[in-house]
Amino acid sequence: MPGIQGDDNLQSMIVGTVMRKIKSRTWKKQRYFRLQEDCMTIWYKSKKTGNTHSTFSVSDVEAVREGHQSEVLLSIADEFPPDRCFTLVFRGRRGNLDLVADSADEAQSWIKGMRKLIENLENMGDSEKLDQWIGDWFKKADKNNDGRMNFQEVRVLLKMMNVEMNEHHAHRLFMMADKSQTGSLEDDEFVLFYKMLTQREDVLRVFQEYSGDGQKLSLSDLEEFLREEQLEDVDVVQQLAMELIERYEPSDTAKTLKAMSIDGFLIYLMSPVGSVFRPRQQNLYQDMNQPLCHYFISSSHNTYLMEDQLRGPSSVEGYIRALKRGCRCVEVDCWDGTNGEPIVYHGHTFTSKILFKDVVSTLGKYAFKVSEYPVILSMENHCSVEQQRVMAHHLNTILGDKLLKSTLDRKIPISFPSPEELKGKILLKGKKIGGLEDSLSGLMEPEDTLTGEVSDEDEAAEIDEDNLHMYQFHFLSLPQKSKQRLSKELSDCVVYCKSVHFSSFKHSRMHSKFYEISSFTESKARKLLREAGAEFVLHNARQLTRVYPSGLRTDSSNFNPQEMWNTGTQIVALNFQTAGLEMDLNDGLFSQNGGCGYVLKPEYMRRLDKSRQTVSSVVVCVFKVISAQQLPKVNIKESSVVDPFVRVEIHGVPLDQAKQETRYIDNNGFNPVWYDTLRFTIHAPELALVRFVVEDYDKASRNDFVGQYTLPFSCIQQGYRHIHLLSRDGTSIHPASLFVHLRVTKLV
Repeated sequence: MPGIQGDDNLQSMIVGTVMRKIKSRTWKKQRYFRLQEDCMTIWYKSKKTGNTHSTFSVSDVEAVREGHQSEVLLSIADEFPPDRCFTLVFRGRRGNLDLVADSADEAQSWIKGMRKLIENLENMGDSEKLDQWIGDWFKKADKNNDGRMNFQEVRVLLKMMNVEMNEHHAHRLFMMADKSQTGSLEDDEFVLFYKMLTQREDVLRVFQEYSGDGQKLSLSDLEEFLREEQLEDVDVVQQLAMELIERYEPSDTAKTLKAMSIDGFLIYLMSPVGSVFRPRQQNLYQDMNQPLCHYFISSSHNTYLMEDQLRGPSSVEGYIRALKRGCRCVEVDCWDGTNGEPIVYHGHTFTSKILFKDVVSTLGKYAFKVSEYPVILSMENHCSVEQQRVMAHHLNTILGDKLLKSTLDRKIPISFPSPEELKGKILLKGKKIGGLEDSLSGLMEPEDTLTGEVSDEDEAAEIDEDNLHMYQFHFLSLPQKSKQRLSKELSDCVVYCKSVHFSSFKHSRMHSKFYEISSFTESKARKLLREAGAEFVLHNARQLTRVYPSGLRTDSSNFNPQEMWNTGTQIVALNFQTAGLEMDLNDGLFSQNGGCGYVLKPEYMRRLDKSRQTVSSVVVCVFKVISAQQLPKVNIKESSVVDPFVRVEIHGVPLDQAKQETRYIDNNGFNPVWYDTLRFTIHAPELALVRFVVEDYDKASRNDFVGQYTLPFSCIQQGYRHIHLLSRDGTSIHPASLFVHLRVTKLV
């Protein structure tokens, strides 16, 4: 890895350091940490537990926080100074690692060293990453650490790499790679062996179909491929072909000839340009000047919870993680705390408690790191008037100008401002005394307070009679619908998101103001969808709606958000801490538009008249699933190899919901080949998401998950494309990928 030599911090990390691993005020244990020679792996072990040790990859670490920047380290701040403390933040849902060094200098060595390693990784090209990956396998298989690999070690390696290969064929490749004829492979010979092993016959077939001489793609060959197969714009094909050769062709000779070799062709197909996701749509590309209610908004439920809804920990880390994933609506449940300080936790349960002011501070710090578009703080308020005033004080003093305290032009508005106009602002969603018109015209008396239901989503209000006994079994007590007064100070913090009780769509159409927002449990929303689906869509063209998981989902499971997006519901709140299909769909929808947390609804869902039913053309999409590359093992047994198959799922309006599967391939996770064709008819393409799933077939038990990738149908690039798979947690499992061919045809 570049930059390692002569770096004192990295050299110090390689020597190793004893540090304290901190889990709580009472759990502080010494561990010996060191960076391994590959500069990619951190190795650590207890001083007491003999030979047992643990490792993690530098690529798993997202960031390094310096000082007391976690709840755990803040809890021991009186014991250890900040200059000795730091936190390693992992990708996905893995917990942080909080460490205390013996000295400030040692802490700095690790902080600076880790940041350097992370930066180096981020700057690595795909070919460097692949070399690193090959090198890692070599080290794993070189059991006797002699820098060479005999045939027995190669056979073990093949199993580790997820490939079952005929011994005769494997030995033939081994002999061809053993140029020195020593009976073992050294570094360069192993790379050659790997290249023979990974030769892409599927890509070679496409290459030769378009190559005039079978050896290279001339400029005109490449232009034809881009035009006929990739369906690139005819006007830019010549310029694009030149750019691809310049960017991806490794051979200077081929570049001089304005041609592309098979190596360059493969590098292009594996690159972001050759990906299934159209690069332009991964950036901010949508009109951000529409009213706020015209966007789907990435939204989290009970954001403070890290695990389940009953006994799990509450933590500000929940807010940090959600905001870092582009979430733009977070939730806070507020209750009276001791010493006059409001607390946040899941009421009537054993979940732990955190301070409201700490949540607000976290929001102020992290709200706009990933996206500059507005954040909605959805507040469920159970506090006394006195503590509500404290909440208002914290919101005003901690957030300052970030908190939206008045309409943008201080005039009475007739519709929502846009995300563009609200950039950098935090909007409070909650109860409000009177309406916007009253507060702007100065009609409110200072002592006015509101008596009514403080919270519009006390879960007791939404529990079906049949489920009442289950609810009482799970929760400490059944929450009561209470009459509680609202403080003017807190009311004044609510501008465009006034929480109101929902009566009916007809009542809303006749009486509601655009800034009034109702919240529904998933079951209530489904009932409304069944009874008045078209009215629901029309309602959401004018007002915001929030849908959240049933209170009976005590395991923090999620409902399918697609069902609610089909109604035009903007704020579909999910438990971000729970991986699975539902969060894959959420991540898929919001992966477009720069990951900013706002996605413009289809045009027909934004109309305020009955003509909105008109949707765009019906399309047929044909997916040819060609092959997969380097799938990860799912079974830790060394002898186990996956039997992979691919499932393509369409998620959208009920008529479009569909899934189809390829055959499964016996014992090959390394380079399985299918050439299976799957065909779908899609009636509302603007709302559809496509999810590619790879599973390990098991005839005796449930299939094991291998990897997935989800994206909006409207962002698909046609032609020959690679799909870079993600883990269950949504993190990269490089270099695992699928190779597919896609073609979309309009029917109407």
